[in-house]
Amino acid sequence: MVDEYAVEIKGLTKKFGDFTAVDRIDLKVRRGEIFGFLGPNGAGKSTTIKMLCGLIMPSSGSGTVGGFDIWTEPEEIKMNIGYMSQRFSLYEELTVMENIDFFSGIYNVPRNKKKQRKAWVLNMAQIEEKKDHPVKTLAGGLKQRLALGCAILHEPPIIFLDEPTSGVDPLSRRNFWRLIEEMAGEGKTVFVTTHYMDEADNCHRLVLIHRGKIIAEGTPSELRSSYMKFDIAELLVDQPFVAMDILRDAGLEASLHGETVHVSLESYESCQDEIGRILKNAGLTIKGIEKVPPSLEDVFVTLVEGRE
Repeated sequence: MVDEYAVEIKGLTKKFGDFTAVDRIDLKVRRGEIFGFLGPNGAGKSTTIKMLCGLIMPSSGSGTVGGFDIWTEPEEIKMNIGYMSQRFSLYEELTVMENIDFFSGIYNVPRNKKKQRKAWVLNMAQIEEKKDHPVKTLAGGLKQRLALGCAILHEPPIIFLDEPTSGVDPLSRRNFWRLIEEMAGEGKTVFVTTHYMDEADNCHRLVLIHRGKIIAEGTPSELRSSYMKFDIAELLVDQPFVAMDILRDAGLEASLHGETVHVSLESYESCQDEIGRILKNAGLTIKGIEKVPPSLEDVFVTLVEGRE
């Protein structure tokens, strides 16, 4: 019987000297799901994924990936996963086709499958007409898709993507998530780290990590219902950074969301006038205010503020 879980870890810890980057985390990732590992930069996401991929050894704890032990079988793990690192792992001076050839050799793609798999990467990345171009000449979105294709040339059942959409435009981000959903639809397990909270709704389940510790786990809807007990007011104001600081100084929980400010309130109806009064007294003008459903970023901010 195939194990239900593609990834299982318990008490996983990584220390660098006196600094604890990952602090005794437990998690289980089911086969065939998109599992999100969310948190700000420096939270411990990349360190965790490197331990799971057999690239660095833990300080303590236990775990398996694809049934292989992270302590004793790191080489077996590497051959049964796809890994796309935070920084593009492509060779910039080589052409698209030379990169694909190189990675097909690294992953020991069978000779009778190489032609088919190379053609698949070119088609998936929508890059056929640029196959003889140096990678350094490609736009960020094309590099991203090519890097993914090279990482899964050998058709691994488990795929680790470390900040895969960092530094690319919104359209490329959206298209990349379509690819992730297609892979999960084919039964592959996708473990993805990101600091873009708006991407979390694409995940089947996710955990939030802060300063090396897991602070929440569940589906996107479970996180909202379990951890968000406040109303959210969205403000459109002429100086959002200033407004956020003023509201925080007044004891309110406020965070920046693009060009708007979100404020957590026990009751939107009873606190709406108070917000207007605070900002008006500070000389700011509210262009718009409305009650909105909480985002996962609101959940994360609330959890972090509560801990600190």
